[in-house]
Amino acid sequence: MLESSYKMGTDPEKDAWHTTFFIENHLDYYAFPDHVAPPEQMRFMVYLEDDERYYPCSDQMFETIMRREKSPVMEDGYNKALRRIMGLINHQIEDRREKDYITALIKMKHAHETRDGIMIPSRLEKRLMKIYIDRTQIQDPCRNEKEERNRRVSVALQSETFKKAVNFLDDRAGLSGSGDIETLTKEMDFLKLQRLISLSVEQRLWETDQLSRFGFSDYMDMFNHPISGAGHRQLEQFLGVHGSKRPRKILWLANEAGEIVFDLAIVRHLVKLGHKVIIAVKERPLFEKVTVNDIEEDSVLNTEFEDCLVIKERVLTKNGLAMLLKGTQNVIVVSDGTRERINLLMVSTTFARIFREVDAVITKGQRQYRRFFATHFRFTQDIFNFSKKEDGTLCIRYKPKHPDAVRFSTKELEKGAGTVIRQMEDAKKAGMTVIFYSGIIGSIPGKIKIARKIMSVYIGLLNKRYSETFIINPSEYYMEGMDADDLMYMWEIVQRSGIIDIWHFQTYSDIIRAFRAMQMKVPPEWVGKDATFSTGCTKEMRIALDVQKTHPEMQIIGPSREKFLRRKEYGVGKMHDQCLLD
Repeated sequence: MLESSYKMGTDPEKDAWHTTFFIENHLDYYAFPDHVAPPEQMRFMVYLEDDERYYPCSDQMFETIMRREKSPVMEDGYNKALRRIMGLINHQIEDRREKDYITALIKMKHAHETRDGIMIPSRLEKRLMKIYIDRTQIQDPCRNEKEERNRRVSVALQSETFKKAVNFLDDRAGLSGSGDIETLTKEMDFLKLQRLISLSVEQRLWETDQLSRFGFSDYMDMFNHPISGAGHRQLEQFLGVHGSKRPRKILWLANEAGEIVFDLAIVRHLVKLGHKVIIAVKERPLFEKVTVNDIEEDSVLNTEFEDCLVIKERVLTKNGLAMLLKGTQNVIVVSDGTRERINLLMVSTTFARIFREVDAVITKGQRQYRRFFATHFRFTQDIFNFSKKEDGTLCIRYKPKHPDAVRFSTKELEKGAGTVIRQMEDAKKAGMTVIFYSGIIGSIPGKIKIARKIMSVYIGLLNKRYSETFIINPSEYYMEGMDADDLMYMWEIVQRSGIIDIWHFQTYSDIIRAFRAMQMKVPPEWVGKDATFSTGCTKEMRIALDVQKTHPEMQIIGPSREKFLRRKEYGVGKMHDQCLLD
């Protein structure tokens, strides 16, 4: 198991260098809150120990930076970033003065950013690319190259030669020979999947014109290469090749142009097997990486993806995502929100939520392998990687999710809601009045424990005063690891059931009575508070008013509805309002 040698709090100077590393790479949430994901959003994707901070590079790279060494690995990364940009300048800028100016500018920026050896090469690459695009106003410098790559692969995949080869069975296919048709079908499906994957890691097939000269034997030679890596068997199990098959939700991290056409062939095969795939592409151009604009503007990709759903929303809610994943659309394209190879600190909220909700993440190539496998960090999902080894063979790697990673699936939340609804129905049948109590739980940062106690104590007082009532206390259903989206998703199902007789919103008087019952003075942070201070209660008031339209007999009691104006949206992954972060 890889492990970082750096430990926070052991050396003040090292701690300062560690903080500087995040600031200089623009990876510090507190310095760049509009661009960097908050810790709560990171926990959707990465399982972080106490006080641990995620960094988007390999452990080797991080250790080198922390030791302040300018190692060959660092220098090579810096030089590659410069060479890529210089290649664009030499190829695309014809005016001599303009070329000299941009060359000088890029070299100055490169020298400045690499002077202290603290910059991650991929971050340098992104910055240099942004400068080049901003100065030249070339929207996508590699557009023509990407279109040509996609065309090459698309033509090949439509050829009769490819179709014959990918579906051909011979003695080397490795099938079990079982007399069971279902088993043979699964094995043949997985064999075709392996063959498509083996093509999708072979860069020369889209970087050169080799594919146009491929014959049947060329394809079969590639298909018959051995497959290595512990992930091969895990992938079979995950996709249900052995044992029962159940539909999986897969996040597919797209890589480069050309490769994406192979990827889509794999994705369509997975969909045919009953799975749902979300393909993540880049928000903005980075060399040959596939962007969301490519999907719409590249004629080949536009045709290939014409029946796929493209999601551009950067902040998709839990409800919105749940509806999406339940829908009939089985191939969905989403932007990861970045112009980087892969940087979880910079991805959109939509991407982070999808990462959290799927059953596994599939990564492609050596760079994505290093980001997910050459690091001690463990993730909230199982990770697979398809890449080509130095000996030319396909390698399928697997990294299991952290055993303590908690995820409340929509199915689990719906099951929880169903349990509450059945309790409400039983109470109704017994002639009881059903009351739903909405109050502050997480809207005062760091006070969840006392908020739950206030709610429970006050509802206890109501139970002593009321007869024949069933009062729902939401705080009793809170489980560690739940975020506000989980709670809102579950409770909205309950609230829209039409079984509630009285919806009671917390008042300041309720809070005073609860503290009085606990023989405590009201702490300053609770003075004057009521349900209108809560983001969740504000959302619930809107739901209550909506429910009342179809169930006019339902009573709403508590603060007047006009006062529910202060709160709008939760901070991502938080239990309190976004405005409290600003």
